[in-house]
Order: sequence, then C-alpha cells, then structure tokens
Amino acid sequence: MSKENEINNEEKKQVVKFKIRFDYQGKSKPAKFFFGGKNSENIAEDVREQQMAMWRNIPIQGVKIENIDMGEIYTVHDEEIDEEIAYAPMELLVKADNIEDLVRFIVREEFRRIEIIEPEILEMNKQILEKVFFKMNEEMKTQMYLKSKKYRE
Repeated sequence: MSKENEINNEEKKQVVKFKIRFDYQGKSKPAKFFFGGKNSENIAEDVREQQMAMWRNIPIQGVKIENIDMGEIYTVHDEEIDEEIAYAPMELLVKADNIEDLVRFIVREEFRRIEIIEPEILEMNKQILEKVFFKMNEEMKTQMYLKSKKYRE
C-alpha cells in the first residue's frame, strides 16, 4: 500500500465525537394592538424548539446527532439597550465522520463551547488541515449570506 493510500485511509477513519453547546437568544417583542406580545424567555424557548426539531429531523451527511439536552433558560441584562435578554441553552452530543464536519457547528452565531470526547488525540496532516480551512471558509460565507438575507427581509 502506498503512503498516499495510507494517509487517505487515516483521514476516513478519524471519527470525532463531541459535545457542543448553543445558546439561543430571545428578545421580547412588544404586543401588537392589545395582544400577541411575548417575553424574551418565551421567544428563546420557541427558537430553541425550532432548532431542536431541525437538528432531529434534517439529516446531515457524515453527522449523527446522538443526544439533545436542553438546559435551563437564563437572562442577562444588556446595558446597551437596557433590556433583559433570555438565552435558551441546548447541548448536542454528535458523532461526525471527520474533523471538518465540526465546522458547520462552530461557525453558528449561537455557538458557545465545544468539548471533543473522542478521539483523545487528533492527528491532522496537511491535507486535513487544508480541508478544515476550506470548509470554514465555505461555512462562513454561507452564514454571512443567510444573515444578510435575514436583514433584507
């Protein structure tokens, strides 16, 4: 077996198991007319529920969501706008076929932290690192496009 084939086989075998936390933000919406207003906790909870459904129901090639844990909603006072903003945390336990699959998780605005559970030691050769950087660039462009599209609506 050639050295190049060995490197390619190693890339394919590098399954990564990780726990990642997202905190979904909820800003209160004023009532329209006399009803319909929601406080920031309810909005954060709604956003988290939508995202949880997405993670459960939309398959991602090379990625398996093994578990979803929802934490307790917390609030933080934002001094710039002088309001309480609620955050609804959610932790995912994920198994990915390779290291570059992590990128789609960490470029999200809601990303707070990641804990790599397996493998204990990650080996990255030049090709793997190049793929990770390329994937980061693609995902960042996608996130910027989605954000600009959201603000245009």
